[in-house]
Amino acid sequence: MNTRLISLATAALCACLALPSFAAGTRAKAASGASAEAQAQYKRDLAVCDSNRATEDRATCRTEAQRAYAEARAGNFAGTQDQYARNARARCDALQGIDRTACEERMSGQGSASGSVGGGGILRERTMTVPAK
Repeated sequence: MNTRLISLATAALCACLALPSFAAGTRAKAASGASAEAQAQYKRDLAVCDSNRATEDRATCRTEAQRAYAEARAGNFAGTQDQYARNARARCDALQGIDRTACEERMSGQGSASGSVGGGGILRERTMTVPAK
């Protein structure tokens, strides 16, 4: 019976010691995935720069792509869809009531959008019928 208790205690201790290394391995895999995504985004950014579809000159575009890649590798830049969605919702935080609801609907893609960032901004419109008081 003492042998069994010692074996269980030893197994529990080994499991506890192995858990941090397992967690570190999981974090390393996640970081590796993030790094791979950052590198893929960097390559897409460079392709845009080289295709003359960017809003700035080629040298500036490539410099900005390199800086964004360096920030992403350092973990300081999270350009994920989730981050973009949070930023879009944050634009509506200063509003209240029906204005906030309308803002959130526009940010989620309802209504129409015209213009471009390069052209000075995107105008988002949504027509709502409000009952008379």
